[in-house]
Amino acid sequence: VLVWLHGGGFTNGSGIEQDGYHGENISREGDIVFCSINHRLGPIGFSDLSGVGGEAYKDSGNVGMLDIIAALRWVHDNIANFGGDPGNVTVMGQSGGGSKVCTVAAMPAAKGLIHRAVALSGSTVGASDQVMTRKVGEYILREAGLTASQLDKLQRIPWREYLDIADRACKKCWEDQGISMRRTFGPVADDRNIPAGVFYSGESHLESPVVPMIFCTTFHEWNPNRADAALEKITQDGVIEKLRSQYGDKAESIVKAFAKNFPDKTPMELWAMILSSRQRVVEAANAKLKQGQPVYVAWFGWCPPLFNNRMRAFHCSDICFWFKNTDRMVTHTGGGKVPRALSDKMSGALLNFMRTGDPNGGELPVWPKYTEENGEVMILNNTCGARNDPDREARKSLEV
Repeated sequence: VLVWLHGGGFTNGSGIEQDGYHGENISREGDIVFCSINHRLGPIGFSDLSGVGGEAYKDSGNVGMLDIIAALRWVHDNIANFGGDPGNVTVMGQSGGGSKVCTVAAMPAAKGLIHRAVALSGSTVGASDQVMTRKVGEYILREAGLTASQLDKLQRIPWREYLDIADRACKKCWEDQGISMRRTFGPVADDRNIPAGVFYSGESHLESPVVPMIFCTTFHEWNPNRADAALEKITQDGVIEKLRSQYGDKAESIVKAFAKNFPDKTPMELWAMILSSRQRVVEAANAKLKQGQPVYVAWFGWCPPLFNNRMRAFHCSDICFWFKNTDRMVTHTGGGKVPRALSDKMSGALLNFMRTGDPNGGELPVWPKYTEENGEVMILNNTCGARNDPDREARKSLEV
């Protein structure tokens, strides 16, 4: 059984927002049952009112994640009626869905409900500090013009009005307290449903599921020139200037480190790689290793021949390859036999991993287990192959 968790961070998206999410082809190929779900998002899914509401609202900051647990419990109890094995469930997601996978894989309530995990272009090793999220809850109540004794009235407010109230509360909380809105409406480290501290590390008293895991990112995730063809000709100095607002005086050393590590890449490609997710996924893979289960890491580099080749291996582009949907997603691949050949290899590896916890045994070359020492990663492209941490030296430049 494969349970798909959609992207969009913890605030947007749906279970079938793009054709790449379709599960029919991978289901037919692999004789699996494919499930996708929707769950509460944003302020509706992650308003932490436990500080003002007490026992009755103790789980309020994580109801969006508890929706996912409820769906997994339903799968466990009912999926045999559809031909699925409740003892072999893989949870998989991309972007925000990848972060959801990492969070589910840390939740004690998921024990026995998931048996493999796959996180694509999104990862996390911790949830939001509850001191922060409870403060936002106080601001929400105040913005709604309610007292703690009137808290139940929040549930009578129309959803659109509530979103506006919560957004205004976040803005005021940021202005008054310096609490970031981006880190507010998402999973809360309540140490009840979701562990405090670093996931998988044993820092919390909670026991997480212990399952094999695949992590994958794309080479160029947030490629800046997808919507601006003029940036294709940007110089290395131009990239340095673009990155100063984010990295300050470190921008020059970062760009030069990536240029040294990847001398064949254009300045535009270096910029895209600097903005990608490799640093965070390596952090998550290293944390997951502490559980003693196999971890596999991939790096997707296939670039579509679209828009004069400037799309590159962008965020979301690998999903349709895992699910055998490259001909369905011509907007991402151009269709045809070339992307289909890579899709056959990737989907085969996914199916092997679902069955056994090991992606090997199909058309891909040998995919070694990841270790922190060697950083083994499978490069997914027209020519696939395993390499040892190919961007390690460049990544060091990003460290604080």
